[in-house]
Amino acid sequence: MAGQHEGFALGVDLGTSNTVAVLRWPDGRTRPLLMDGQPLSPSAVYADPDGTLHTGWDARRLAQTDPARFEANPKRRVDEPTVLLGDRPYPPADLLAAVLAAVGRAAVGAVGFLPPAVLTCPAAWDATRRQVLADALLLAGWPQVAEHTLAGPTPPGTRLLREPVAAARYYTQVLQRPVPVGGAIAVFDFGGGTLDVAVLRNEGADPWGDSGFSVVADGGLPDLGGLDLDAALVRRVGEVVGERHAAQWARLVRPTDPAQRRDQVRLWDEVRGAKETLSRSTVAPVAVPGVAETVQLTRDDVERVATPLLHRAVERAREVIAEAGLRPDQLAGLFLVGGSSRIPLVARMLHAELGIAPTVLDQPELPVAEGALTDLPLRKALPAPAYAGPPSPVSPPAPNPVSPPAPRPVGPPAPAGAAAPVVPSPPWPGSTPPVSPPPGPDWAGVTVPSSGGATRWPRARWLVLGAVLAVVGVGAATALYLTRDRYPDLEFRSLRELSRPPAGAERPAGMWTAILGDRAYLGFSRPDDRLEVVAVDARTGDEVWREQTDARAADWEAIIAVPGGVAVLADAPGDSTLRPLALLDGGDGRQRWQRAVRGDDDVFFADDTAVLVDRNAAQLVGLRLSDGAQKWTQANPGDQYGGNRTVVRPVGSAEAAGGPAFLDGTPRDPWTGSGRRLVQVGADRSVRLVDMASGRVLRQWGSVADLDDLVVADEDRLYVAANEGGYQLLAYDLGSDAEPVVLHRAGNDEYRPKELIACGERRACLLQVPNNDAERTEVVAAAEGKPTRRFPTPGATSLVAVGEQVLAQREYPEPALTLFDSAGKPVLRDRDGVGVRLDAGNLLVFSKAPSTVTDNRVLAGVWAESGEPDELGELKDVRSASCSWSTHVIACGAEKDFVLYRFADD
Repeated sequence: MAGQHEGFALGVDLGTSNTVAVLRWPDGRTRPLLMDGQPLSPSAVYADPDGTLHTGWDARRLAQTDPARFEANPKRRVDEPTVLLGDRPYPPADLLAAVLAAVGRAAVGAVGFLPPAVLTCPAAWDATRRQVLADALLLAGWPQVAEHTLAGPTPPGTRLLREPVAAARYYTQVLQRPVPVGGAIAVFDFGGGTLDVAVLRNEGADPWGDSGFSVVADGGLPDLGGLDLDAALVRRVGEVVGERHAAQWARLVRPTDPAQRRDQVRLWDEVRGAKETLSRSTVAPVAVPGVAETVQLTRDDVERVATPLLHRAVERAREVIAEAGLRPDQLAGLFLVGGSSRIPLVARMLHAELGIAPTVLDQPELPVAEGALTDLPLRKALPAPAYAGPPSPVSPPAPNPVSPPAPRPVGPPAPAGAAAPVVPSPPWPGSTPPVSPPPGPDWAGVTVPSSGGATRWPRARWLVLGAVLAVVGVGAATALYLTRDRYPDLEFRSLRELSRPPAGAERPAGMWTAILGDRAYLGFSRPDDRLEVVAVDARTGDEVWREQTDARAADWEAIIAVPGGVAVLADAPGDSTLRPLALLDGGDGRQRWQRAVRGDDDVFFADDTAVLVDRNAAQLVGLRLSDGAQKWTQANPGDQYGGNRTVVRPVGSAEAAGGPAFLDGTPRDPWTGSGRRLVQVGADRSVRLVDMASGRVLRQWGSVADLDDLVVADEDRLYVAANEGGYQLLAYDLGSDAEPVVLHRAGNDEYRPKELIACGERRACLLQVPNNDAERTEVVAAAEGKPTRRFPTPGATSLVAVGEQVLAQREYPEPALTLFDSAGKPVLRDRDGVGVRLDAGNLLVFSKAPSTVTDNRVLAGVWAESGEPDELGELKDVRSASCSWSTHVIACGAEKDFVLYRFADD
């Protein structure tokens, strides 16, 4: 019998509001344990008059009979001696035991016995609280508690594991996100009743084979959770109906008899259901007991009442990270768990305030329970063969024999301290071995007599030779001109401060910059919610004008330099929240126009047009840049089910790609060259080419790409890679209806594309990752009519084109970059920091990832041809995430002012 049980395991997350359990089978499959047919069971308890305790959904239903016998959150009562249900007191351990007994019955019903189990508890629970949990396990008939520590092997029994440790293990072992040994991850557990934040350090595997995450800082808000959002939404419903139905609302808020308490429970259930619906939809109805009309709650309602609560949550997270002695940008990850993390606003506010993109799943209730299973690992399979790198493409035979590279020596490793044998390196994958010149004419097909010869040429022959030399000279000069270096090494110099324009009397909450040509625009938020913008001559640092916007917003997202002006865009806490978009005149700073857009709308700029992706109206809208007037509209393509979601991408140009870029590699001046077109992917898998000035659809293709596929357009080519294993990289001609060209076939279902860019003339580069193994990530560079090149880039997460060269950047364990030439050979390898493009031949490298926190950043300039860095000096006390740059100047927000530095000569 024991052999049949081997490999089964149960992970249980006993939450404040809900309990989740995950079962694992011996083959490694996992699925949520269904309780009352649901993967999520309320941690609620109801006491019958005879003392019988009911749990889960039964308890919620029975509560309508007598709410005084109901406890929705027994975990919150863990510190109390007893909890009164009806007329009878119960120790908290009895209530928790009832919940655990229900989990045990469901597990036995699923597999026939109670498997070995791991139960999680909050990181902040002391020995007294954990003892209550141990007592509950024994009362429920489970094996006694066996607590996991790093001090020794865990004894037999029901394992007890801290919730953030379980979440961190899920992050690394299930999601396979890297957290290096010594690195740290923050877990933001936003549940129904509480907020718990913890920072954990990866200590490496302990002697007993367990993953050694230790909690280095933890904290939270015991009075903030999904229940508090529910309460705020109930108050919002009261604002809508309370005045017209005052008496009925008073009975719902302050019930005096069982019937009124039942109505109160129904109201809260309605509001809770509406909140969950609004994480997926923009409107949800609420039926108010005793009121005829239905109240319509919107996502704006949720985000309006949630924003002040979540500000507390974000600040608590910031404090816990600081208590760990870290800045947010030093974390290897920020993982969101708990059912309330599903609200989209949570991730957006954390990202905006902390400057680190959080990871959140569609079902954030599950990771703690499933992560707990890692404390009962399956027997390890035999290790897979070591990855030997991608196979080198087969080169055609050389015209002359070439000696193959010497084979690598086979045998035992060299003894310690011995010099490693020198092994000739094989040719770079895809490169052509050197070939000796063929015998024949000495030069250009003309045989030149040796110096020892006595032959004299007739005068006519000398004339012929002179003419040939002249023609060849002209040809050589032409070739030199055509192949000249368009982007030579910039004349990098040490940082020289140009000016420090002030940014108000108080420290601004937010600062933004943008540079276009010889004009720098500097924006900062004012206490009255307006944005003040300062225009500065980027050559001298002199202030040109200073103006305040008429538009007001609680927060701002960006300022964007456009031809003849500067656009300012407010931030929005939610997708459906309206926010102002305004444009200021570049000459004098006066506000030309203002328009309200939604939080999930995108805006693309050309030299005379702004194109708004209006997701609410499901259309593209062309706006005249001079006055904001609507020029044209174009409805989104729709599918057969009425769906009209869309993805829009600008069409790049060589000129735009040859200028400064943002951190992600997108051009700062996208309208230069032919960059006045967009490609739009429709819900029906169609792709169309749209002229930004007129809105005219220039060309359209059917069945090209899904909305989550990788799509990039550049000059006259559209590149598409399906977001699936065994993908193909296709190139479409934007000027014709010709069939696409297959640039690359993955050839194996284990390969998936991760990032796609245009990286030269009719050339595309992408990252492909086999089996989600980040250490085997590689770049695929493909061009029409040329062999595909593949070269390893372990851990790379993004690509930036620098002319024909490619900058691969990784985030873990620390930000680092490698610059490859067009053949895939590294010219700058594993440089710490983050690189940004200045032009198609030069980079600016930050020593660390840019941050919203005031800090120092060392800069280096790099000529891409050589890969040699020029150390430029240090930006002192700047908010480096606010910085913008041209080929000669960088502008940043500082503590209470802005600073402009010059780093290259004209």
